[in-house]
Order: sequence, then structure tokens, then C-alpha cells
Amino acid sequence: MREMAIVVGDKAPDFELKDNHGRAVRLSDFRGEKAVVLLFYPFAFTGVCTGELCELRDQLPRFQNDDVQLLAVSNDSVPTLRVFGEQEGLEYPLLSDFWPHGETSRAYGVFDEAKGCAVRGTFIIDKDGIVRWTVVNGLPDARDLNEYIKALDSL
Repeated sequence: MREMAIVVGDKAPDFELKDNHGRAVRLSDFRGEKAVVLLFYPFAFTGVCTGELCELRDQLPRFQNDDVQLLAVSNDSVPTLRVFGEQEGLEYPLLSDFWPHGETSRAYGVFDEAKGCAVRGTFIIDKDGIVRWTVVNGLPDARDLNEYIKALDSL
């Protein structure tokens, strides 16, 4: 069972998480500068997750540019994410919501207590820190990147 996910029109909860290189990344760092595609995924090295993250890698200019920042969050540890990012050639921040375990995933209502990981939740947050689009899928269901692109184009 998980709490209700954040909905369109909500102020996105701020967070500070370490990326795959151990650097602190705050959502508020992008306020006034860039929209953020905040993507939660269950675990590095799993089939559907790896496929989704590589699809984002292959279309990265759409999701990380002068106006948009992509942030991918899982409950993996920083060392795990470092190896995963290197292995898959991922050039965007992989954020560790490892400890306190799932705190940021819970704040967004996408943490599955029974499985101990985030479900596939995506939030597009505008430059003012307001959620403008969201989709939450179950663990086995990959997301449709074309939906993200449409949502970004409408900002």
C-alpha cells in the first residue's frame, strides 16, 4: 500500500539526494532555471528499468537541455548507481533515495512499502516548482516517453 501520489497543481516537495557521483542535488537548485522531469524507478539493473533509462539516454536532448533537467531516482545506494550509470552510459543524474530509505519516494507518494522500492512515477515540475504533469505506473509497466514529450512541449 502506498500513500496518495502528488497531483497536478501541487507544489513539488523539495529534496536533497546524492547522485551517482556522490554530489548533492536539490530540486530547488533548478527553481526559476529549468523545468524538471523527475522519474522514480524501482531498481537499477532490472529489465524494464534499464530499458526505460536507456530509452531516455537515447533521446536525452529532449529531456535535458537549457530548459529541462532530467532526474532519475531509485532506492539503490550511490555505489550501485555509479556502476549502473557507467555500464549503461547514462549521462544524467541518478539519485539515491537509499537512506533514509525511500524518504523522497514517500514524499511523492510512489513508495511501495511491501516491496521496499519506488514504483514507476514520473512528475514534470515547472520552473516555479509546481507539478504540471504526472503518471504513476505499476512495477511491470514501462512508461511512454512520447507522453513526456507532449507534456514538456505544453509547458
